[in-house]
Amino acid sequence: VQLQASGGGLVQPGGSLRLSCAASGVDFRVSAMGWYRQAPGGQRELVAIISSSNHIIYVDSVKGRFTISRDNAKNTMYLQMNSLKPEDTAVYYCNHATGRYSWGQGTQVTVSS
Repeated sequence: VQLQASGGGLVQPGGSLRLSCAASGVDFRVSAMGWYRQAPGGQRELVAIISSSNHIIYVDSVKGRFTISRDNAKNTMYLQMNSLKPEDTAVYYCNHATGRYSWGQGTQVTVSS
């Protein structure tokens, strides 16, 4: 299983980024997938989940600002992040909703002026 997150970068507060997660070696179409993040000195936390039937759950801190989606034809999951805040700064990872697969390198998101 390979899960490659990309699309991170440096953005000013209030800005936007779109993360992508390319999956291979997993039956993506039937898998509930999630975005996670780990801030410096912090623990990894679940940010959003999308089920195989597109049922979605967000952590309270990102509700109304982040949008998770998936394209099963491309085995790809996305995270549209708007109105970014400095506290969103973290390494973002994608994985199964249960975190069952090995963690990739993630993609760094830095929100700073």
